[in-house]
Amino acid sequence: MKLGQWIGLIALVLSLYILWQLREVLLLIFAAVVLATILNRLARTFQSLGMKRGLAVVLSVAIFFAGVIGFFWLIVPPFTQQFQELTLRVPQGFERINNWIDEQRTHIPDQLAPFIPDLNSLIEEAQPLFNRILGNSFAFVSGSLVIVLNILLVLVLTGMFLADPDAYQKVFIRLFPSFYRRRVQGILAQCETSLERWVTGAFLAVCVVGLMSLIGLSLLGVKAALALGVLAGFMNLIPNLGPTMSVVPAMAIALLDNPWKPIFVLILYFFIQQAESNFITPVVMAHQVSLLPAVTLISQLFFVTFFGFLGLLLALPLTVVAKIWVQEVLVKDVLDEWRHNHQQATELVMVSESADINDIQEVEVIGKDED
Repeated sequence: MKLGQWIGLIALVLSLYILWQLREVLLLIFAAVVLATILNRLARTFQSLGMKRGLAVVLSVAIFFAGVIGFFWLIVPPFTQQFQELTLRVPQGFERINNWIDEQRTHIPDQLAPFIPDLNSLIEEAQPLFNRILGNSFAFVSGSLVIVLNILLVLVLTGMFLADPDAYQKVFIRLFPSFYRRRVQGILAQCETSLERWVTGAFLAVCVVGLMSLIGLSLLGVKAALALGVLAGFMNLIPNLGPTMSVVPAMAIALLDNPWKPIFVLILYFFIQQAESNFITPVVMAHQVSLLPAVTLISQLFFVTFFGFLGLLLALPLTVVAKIWVQEVLVKDVLDEWRHNHQQATELVMVSESADINDIQEVEVIGKDED
């Protein structure tokens, strides 16, 4: 390798290393871009109704904050009340189970008595774990502070991107060579369209899953059914793992009424998940975004491994954007053109077969240089 090639290789390695060190910041910037795309779509909808750009942006931001405040207003108070009641009833339930076990000891042979677990001993063994969790409360508070700061950063960047999106798009396009900038502009337009379609499909799926959960939990008589339905709909934004996470608080609150009710809640969520994965998502997303199920799961595992929970939450939009860039740049602009140039070189060699051997070798060398 020549000196220039070594310098280019070193520069490439250093660039990848710097990008890897800044991966969390880049992910926050991407979250701001996705949020700005959503609000920009809403603002353009208001503009199509005859509203000015500034007023449309302000109204879109106001609707977004109203939705966030309404979400926490529906979720936090009922959950706080129910889980306070749960912390009082769980020890009573443990005591009732322990008394039932003691009663059963008198009806079984003495040889089997040592194999029956004692809840008191289990609680004593789990006490160091509880102490460790309480001891890490400071780390939890500091981590929560970091999350709040990251959210504020995303909101500030979203406001900046939303104020003048074309200016930031032009700055990004200028990072590419002049002959490729028009192509990059077209790819960015495709990314924006795909993200808007994904948001539309995801919003419809969230509404359907939330409504089904609300109706099912209300029929079962579970407390805080509205809050649980909203939570189930929101967690549906995380495919595969979100519905599994949303069933835990529903089963915990159902435990307040009846020890058997959590089983019915689990069955309800199972059928809702089956309906969502087999009917709702295929129908809603069929005309929005086409992603293979295996690709979705692999992307979730990849992004949650390297980026944590935020990567899991943004796995789908990241996959949508990555799919477009791979398809347009790697496949169409590199691999397809490579195959086309290779065919042209082969045809050139076949036409030159009538020439002498020196001319054929010269044409083959030209073909290799073009390839």
